[in-house]
Formats: sequence, structure tokens, C-alpha cells
Amino acid sequence: MSWLLNAIYACLLFLLSPVILWRMVRHGRYRQGIAEKLLGRLPIVTDDRPVVWFHAVSVGEILQLQNVVAEFREQTGDRFHLVISTSTDTGYELATTRYADCTVTWFPLDFSWAVSNAISRVRPELVVLAELEVWPAFIKECNRRGVATAVINARMSDRSFPGYCRIRKFIRPVFEQFAVVAAQCDEYAERLIHLGARKECTTVTGSIKFDGVNTDRENSGTQELRHLLNIGSDDAVLIAGSTQDPEEMMAVRAWQSLRSDYPHLRVILVPRHRERFEAVAAQLREYNVPCWRRSEQNATPPAPDEVILLDTIGELSACWGLADVAFVGGSFGPRGGQNMLEPAAYGAAVLFGPSTRNFRDIVTNLLAREAAIEVPTIDDFEVTVRRLLADGQARSVLGNRAQAFITEQHGAISRTVKLLTSVLPPVRESVEQSAA
Repeated sequence: MSWLLNAIYACLLFLLSPVILWRMVRHGRYRQGIAEKLLGRLPIVTDDRPVVWFHAVSVGEILQLQNVVAEFREQTGDRFHLVISTSTDTGYELATTRYADCTVTWFPLDFSWAVSNAISRVRPELVVLAELEVWPAFIKECNRRGVATAVINARMSDRSFPGYCRIRKFIRPVFEQFAVVAAQCDEYAERLIHLGARKECTTVTGSIKFDGVNTDRENSGTQELRHLLNIGSDDAVLIAGSTQDPEEMMAVRAWQSLRSDYPHLRVILVPRHRERFEAVAAQLREYNVPCWRRSEQNATPPAPDEVILLDTIGELSACWGLADVAFVGGSFGPRGGQNMLEPAAYGAAVLFGPSTRNFRDIVTNLLAREAAIEVPTIDDFEVTVRRLLADGQARSVLGNRAQAFITEQHGAISRTVKLLTSVLPPVRESVEQSAA
């Protein structure tokens, strides 16, 4: 089976190589961690403590994992050395700053030699995969070596489920090997069990995304941005975050149209992908729109008539705390939406387009509680923002409902970590006793 998987992965890598090479040259992506990914040459862990390995694919998962790691340490003390791996350049960049006291590295590609090398060098007692990272060779090798594997905050979307069902015979042995499956909701748990996850190992914990969001607008990160961006107490702030083309210009045009009636309206753009930062700045220049870029660290703060382009990684979470009206991008077009929990938790008036399949359950709950607004078309965006700016009470009610929904869901992280500690192998006990 290993040779077959290796052959399949090699073919996929060959077919994707033109795209990969183009992105390496054009955007500077995929250049880091080549030895770790292809050969499994992860850092050798020399710490005498048992190792727990957490994997988060990219920026979003890295941010969510912070609170899980903090709770894990709260429940286990300093008894474990933690390894944090990721798969993307932006994820790695963020992880090195957020997990400075952990070993931060890259996740190996699922070639048999790469995963074997990686596991030998890390020597984990437990591997924790965020969301649903199903890599057959890696999970099989962990099982062969007696390393427990867990998937947390697990989801199985409407889009993914049919595809997994078609390869159920192949994927079932992989799902059977998980010692812990912590699912976000009953529906996801049932789907995962259908695909092979053991019922006795599958628990509905809720989504850790709810626990990992900040509800306090006075937090230091938000207040630092308020000062840096020159946001006054009388300003109304429209944030378009995690955006894709053409959502940035949609927000800019609405801002330009509304400023005559609302001169204190400010607009902040936060594109989803780093490689689009320059493209958005160029587009603003093309239309003669004044732009202040966060990455340039200007000594002069942005003027009220400048568009603020937050072209940095990892600051959107705090920035949402400035929003009176928050548009969550990726929802006009094929991408399927981005996470709207953070602006909802701050009590912003949350808007998104009709394409939100990636967060269907959250959207369903927000809309059922009249705690967010789905904007049908790009043409409806300005009208919706105008209505919210004109009616401060309606805007506050919308935000309060969204914030209340978020706080009702708290507790998933504590439940998740209790499951993880329950499957730590007995060797943990003997290590503690010998150390004493």
C-alpha cells in the first residue's frame, strides 16, 4: 500500500509542479521547509520530556490552536515538550512568533520515507491534528509505532462528505485509527462515524473557534491598532476582512459614496492572502484612491480620507474589534466564505455574501437569531451599510445578538483537552514518577 500511495503522491506533485514553480517564482511561496516536507528532516527533539505534536495547516488553525495549547498546559503543567507544525509559509511565519517556547516546524508530505523520518526525529507520544487532516501514510505510521492520534475541532462539510464517501473503503482504516475524534457538532460526528471513526472514540465537543475569540474591544491589541490607525471615538468603522477580488473595491466604492452623508466613516481592507496585498494597493492607485499601508510603518498615521490597507499577517483578529460594520469576505464568489466568529464576538454588525458553505452551521445559527445579515448581491452592499449607519439602534441589536450567540457556545476547548489527556499513554505516569 505504501508504494501505491507514494506513486499517487508523486504523480500529483508532478502534475502540480508548474503551478508550484510559478508560485515559487512569482510569489516566493513553497521555498521554505523543503527538506522537512519532502524528506521529513524535522528538528530532532532532544528534550527528555514526552512530546505532544500539534499540527495546524495555516494561519486560521494556528490562531485557534493557541487557546488549546494554553489549556493543555494548564491541565498538564510543564510535563510535555510541544511541537507545533504547519503547512504554509504564512502559518509558519505566525507560529514562530506565537509559539516561541515550542519547537516550530513543517508538516511532512505524506510520502512513506518523509513521515517515517519525521516521526523518528520528533518521537511524539500523541499527535493532535486540527480540523480534519487525514494523511493515510502518516496516520498509519503513527499507529504502527504505537503513537496515539487525535483530530480536534473536526468537521465534515457538505462539500467534502460525498467525496469521502466515494473512497470510504480506502479511507475507513485511516479513520479507525484515531484515538480521539472531537467533532464540532452532531452532524459532523455522524458523518465521521459513517466514514470509519470509532463511535466510542468520537465525542461532540463543540467548536473551539467559539472559545478562541475575543469579546473585549478594550484588549491591548485592538487598542494599539486604534491608536496606530488614528481611529477616533466619533469614527464609524467599516472593515472588509479576509477579502478576495472584487470585494475590496466593493467596500471602497461604498465608502466613497457614503462619506458625504457620514464624514466620520473610516474603511479598513484586509485581503485574505498575502500575495494579494500589492495587487490591492495597485488597484487603489489605479483608481486614485489614497491608501495608507500598515506594512510601511508610516510615521504619519492615516488621514480620514485614506483607505487603510492592513497588509500584515495575524492582526485581523484584533482589528475586528474596531469594526462597527464588519463584512466577512470570501462570500462573493466560489471560495465559500471565511470565519465570521471574530467580528460577531466583538458585537459588530456582521455582513457576508451568499457563498458561505464553509461555515454553513454558524451562518444558519446567526441568521436564525437575526444576528447577522446576508447581502444577496454586491449591488446590495452599499444599501445595507447605509441602513446600518442610519440606524444605530438596529446596528447595536444586531451586534449584541451575535455576541450573545458566541458566548453561549463556550467550553469546547476544556472538553477537547480533557479528551486529549485521557489518551496520553501510561509512560507519562512513569516519567513523572522517575522525575520525582
